[in-house]
Amino acid sequence: MSDAQPEQIVGVTLEQSVGAQPEQIFNVLMVGVGGQGIVLASDILGDAAVAAGLDAKKSEIHGMSQRGGPVFSHVRFGPSPVHSPTIPQGEAHVIYALERMELLRWAAWARPDAVAVYVDHDIMPLGVSEYPQGVDEEIGRLFARVVRFEARALRRLISPKVLNTALLGAVSVLAPLDVEHYAGAIERHCPAGTGPANLTGFETGRALAREQLHAVPAV
Repeated sequence: MSDAQPEQIVGVTLEQSVGAQPEQIFNVLMVGVGGQGIVLASDILGDAAVAAGLDAKKSEIHGMSQRGGPVFSHVRFGPSPVHSPTIPQGEAHVIYALERMELLRWAAWARPDAVAVYVDHDIMPLGVSEYPQGVDEEIGRLFARVVRFEARALRRLISPKVLNTALLGAVSVLAPLDVEHYAGAIERHCPAGTGPANLTGFETGRALAREQLHAVPAV
């Protein structure tokens, strides 16, 4: 069983802010389009949970990834048995998105107190010819808390190839899982020679997420 201590943000723990308690199953829904590294990020998160001694299950759909189609992965973990790999609608504590329209597509899977972690990087999903106005505003309306990464600013700090692990760094601030377990999982799953860059991406995303979450007052 993990002995993870939740981050402390303006008077409440992040576990409290997203409705998760240490003894409960924590649900992360990860969405994007083909080629963005959603499956790799979900493998890392699931492996980190197992390394912490938790039960973990994941499911994913990536059959259309070669054509730039939607890709999603459900990751669930906790100290008690996880009986299903699929997150029920309305039960995701965090939705991690590498594409904004995919985040909106999956918003119904979020709990009322869920956190959206996303990058404002636009890749037109299949069936979308142009982006509607007000996407960020709609995300802010739908989610209790938002961690938004600006893709252009982020590219000045890290390689665009590690955006997936940067967002995973943000998830690590929210999830009841010791941060030490992510590093080993990154080394085990990332292609040979890319571990250092992915670890840098992870730490950068973690730091940026903490800055944003500290700036949001508790209510």
